[in-house]
Amino acid sequence: MRVVEVGPRDGLQNESSVVPVAAKVALIEELADAGVSAIECGSFVSEKWVPQMADTAAVLANIRRVPGVVYSALVPNVEGLKAAIQSGVDEIAVFTAASETFARRNINCSIDESLRRIRAVASQASARNMPFRGYISCTLGCPFEGEVAIAAVVRVAKELHSMGCHEISLGDTIGVGTPAKTQAMIEAVAQAVPLERLAVHFHDTWGQALANILAALQLGVAVADASVAGLGGCPYAPGATGNLATEDLVYMLNGMSIDTGIDLQKVAAAGRDICKTLGRRPTSRAAGAIASALAWACKPEL
Repeated sequence: MRVVEVGPRDGLQNESSVVPVAAKVALIEELADAGVSAIECGSFVSEKWVPQMADTAAVLANIRRVPGVVYSALVPNVEGLKAAIQSGVDEIAVFTAASETFARRNINCSIDESLRRIRAVASQASARNMPFRGYISCTLGCPFEGEVAIAAVVRVAKELHSMGCHEISLGDTIGVGTPAKTQAMIEAVAQAVPLERLAVHFHDTWGQALANILAALQLGVAVADASVAGLGGCPYAPGATGNLATEDLVYMLNGMSIDTGIDLQKVAAAGRDICKTLGRRPTSRAAGAIASALAWACKPEL
């Protein structure tokens, strides 16, 4: 299974205090050294709306790049695409929603307007042979509308696929999904988009993220987004907590003999380091277990 690490972007974008460039660079480098093969490093959105991402260009300029690792960034429009290309990203990500209200609250336009913006980005990215990934928010529920019709998710996914998105990440932005609902949504989308083009992105608000990953795996989805230390939350989704923790996902997959190429101990160390900077503990259960085991091993013998 391929794990797309979104901690440096989705994990840090909601922080109230400024995270230093050096800390972001160190995080990305530690993640790459841990074997993470795809890292979303930041976003080229308006610093007025997401001030934590204002330094994305500086972060990309300073990281030590590891061969074989895909370094990507989120872009909202053609201007963002140009900035991303200038920063030397390997891939970009575009974003929209399956909920009309969330689209207006999050990106200040309708779903159809967002798709028109994405189409312009897709056209220019394709002309430059720049791979691009698509995010769909609120595929399993919306903080404003509640239930989201599966047909709405299918429509948006079909549009993104037609534009050339090589991968479409289906996001449970507020973490309300359950395994049965996850499978129903994926099965419907897979009728319009090849299953191998689908990824999943779960927040763990109701503690269902790992169960939903397992449900997606059972259908053949082989790509999942995760955030080191469980960092994250959406500034435009009231009540949404952090993403599924990378450590928890890797621990589960290791136990299923599913290879990710990620060293669990090293990614947990990366999570501890960024959490020291943020002044908090990782929310990852696996990271907590590892920290407890380390503390016990370091106790002096009496």
